This record gives sequence, C-alpha cells and structure tokens, in this order.
Amino acid sequence: MPNVSNVKSKFFEPQGVSTALVSASASATSLVIADGGPYGNLTETITVYSSADNSGRTFDIVGTDGNGDAQTQTGLTGPGAGATVSFTDKYLTVTSITASGSITTDIRAGILGTGTLTGQIFLGRTRVRGMQGASKAAAGNIVFKNTSITGTTLMTVPTTGAVDSIEPYIPDNAVLFDAGAYITIPAASVTGLTVFYDG
Repeated sequence: MPNVSNVKSKFFEPQGVSTALVSASASATSLVIADGGPYGNLTETITVYSSADNSGRTFDIVGTDGNGDAQTQTGLTGPGAGATVSFTDKYLTVTSITASGSITTDIRAGILGTGTLTGQIFLGRTRVRGMQGASKAAAGNIVFKNTSITGTTLMTVPTTGAVDSIEPYIPDNAVLFDAGAYITIPAASVTGLTVFYDG
C-alpha cells in the first residue's frame, strides 16, 4: 500500500535573462530592489549593467542562497560603459545591492537567466511523489538532492533534448529525502516543472 500523506506541489520556472528585474535604472548608491525574489523559486546569477563607466566602483550584495541561508558577496568591480558584470554566487533572494561610492549614471540589476539553477522543494523530511513539466530543445538532467543544494543526489531525471513533457514514473512509495529535498534545473533544458511532495 502506498505511503500516502499530505501531498503538496511547488512550481519551478527558469526566468530567462533580464537586465532590470532586480532593480530598475537608478543613480543612487544603494539600488532600489524592485523584485527581491525568489525568481521562479530558483537561484539566479545577479548582474549589474551600466550605460556609463562605473568600473571605479565596487558593489556588495546581500541576500540568501539556495538553501535559504544568508549570503553576501563584496567587492564586485563595477561595469564599464555599456557593459554587464555578474556576482559569482547565485541568489534565491536579494535584500540589497550597494555601490562603494556615487554612481556615474543610471545603473540597473538583473538576472543572467542561464546555467544550472537550484531550489528548495521542502525543508525537512519528505517524499517526492511525482513531477510534471515541459522541456526545451536542449538535453540536460534534473537532479534531486538530500540535505542541501550540494547534498547527496537521490534521483536524476534526464530531459530528451526536445520540446516535450516531463512526467517520469516514480514508484508508489516515492523517493524519501530524510533531511530536506532540493532541486537542480538546467535553465536551457526546462521551461517549467511542478514537483509533488509530502508537506
């Protein structure tokens, strides 16, 4: 008999590139956060774009990582004229982005929208019971990890490299994650994915 409990769902959706999703154009030292995330329930690489040379400034970012833990990066060299720079860590949410001094002209923050994105399905013991979604025309693997975004891989679901549905078979008793369930999605391979889990 299946081990059935209170089943919930969570939708994960790579957002694609946006140069101003996090903060619209501004000239203040502290950027005004328009969308602090989460971005499709996934982590994102945060970018800073400027139409003028701000390479003499550095930028600090404060937010949370894919595990929901506090994360800060400091000292990112600002962009040159018409250029974009990226923070190295990925962020689930962004609380603030601050420049080291006065900004030369309008500057904005966005998301890179590419690469491997991570997210939290459920914090605590759970079972992943199923999923439904759509793939893009690039092959890749959806990876489910136990404990954290860098934890032990318990399930991998390949995508076909074609625009297709994602509906893999999972046995009746599901896949047990005894210390939290986390997901890794390649942005180039998945349009969106709903995960069903015990919650």
